[in-house]
Amino acid sequence: LCAQATGQAAKSARTVVIAGVPDGLLHDDVMTDILMIHFQKLKNNGGDVEEVMYPTMTKGVAYVTFEDQEVVESVLKKDEHRLEDRRLSRYYPLKVTRYCENVFSSVTSVLNMSVFKDQFVLEDLIEEFKKKSTALSFGPLQSNGHISVQGSFPAIKSLRDFLLLKAKSLSEKDEREESKSHKRPWTRLQKHRLPTETSNSVRNTDGDKQVVVLDTDIYHYLKHFFPRTFLVNDGVVISDITDGDVTTVCIENAGSRSDAGQVLRVKQKIENWSVKLHNTLRKERIYFQEHIRDEKRRYKQACESLSPRYPYVLIIAYDTHIDVVGNSPEIFEFTKEL
Repeated sequence: LCAQATGQAAKSARTVVIAGVPDGLLHDDVMTDILMIHFQKLKNNGGDVEEVMYPTMTKGVAYVTFEDQEVVESVLKKDEHRLEDRRLSRYYPLKVTRYCENVFSSVTSVLNMSVFKDQFVLEDLIEEFKKKSTALSFGPLQSNGHISVQGSFPAIKSLRDFLLLKAKSLSEKDEREESKSHKRPWTRLQKHRLPTETSNSVRNTDGDKQVVVLDTDIYHYLKHFFPRTFLVNDGVVISDITDGDVTTVCIENAGSRSDAGQVLRVKQKIENWSVKLHNTLRKERIYFQEHIRDEKRRYKQACESLSPRYPYVLIIAYDTHIDVVGNSPEIFEFTKEL
């Protein structure tokens, strides 16, 4: 088993994700052959290809596994990959990324930028965000100062930390000006004060309540495979609210037998597990084809038959799709067999 796990990890490290593959133009076998030729060519920084997985559960996406891991680094260094072949009417730009980088890429959040409007030109501040967070997609700025942002959960958390630093600098500036003039109204100071903790938690003034914001898939994985994380004594109560991609976990005192220190320790344990899982987990989404009857049942049966061989893969079934969550090597093998 150890040898098998090691082999899966090594294969994952030799695999890249190819997005932008033209879908439906040619037979799948022909497109697989074109991809293999492209990534074997020296002009594309390529090398010997062990396997090409195409088609996959995601439209326009292929997996290419090289025989040598060094070729992965070489291929990633190429500025632009153009898929060209006499069997194609034109070239198609490809996006090449590491297999393990495409993690939880569908988180959407809404930022309230109105807190900065007295100190910054919001349009300029958003342009600064875009340059700093190239992996995120920003919507239009609304008249009320709200703007939607989409990207991976870690990338959004990084943007949040950057926003907190901005808010902290405004708070410190206000405090310096107040110490000089002693005339700034208290309401003015409160307007710019935001939480300055760098973790994804919020604490009330009494210290008897902690809130941790988690990616919903991380939360499901944590509850399923590490349920003891949420098992506490009678003095602490844990509740949760799920809103799409984000789940908010609230830890608070249940009575006099508990104290703020115990609540904080539970919060820190959940946060530590969240960080570890974000660094290792990957999610694949498998959509059902509406025109095929009983497809959901067949996928469910296939998942049940594979589950014993992949004990640390979480399967979450929805009406329109299945989410498969686990570490990169296992997800790669699981989805391939499925």
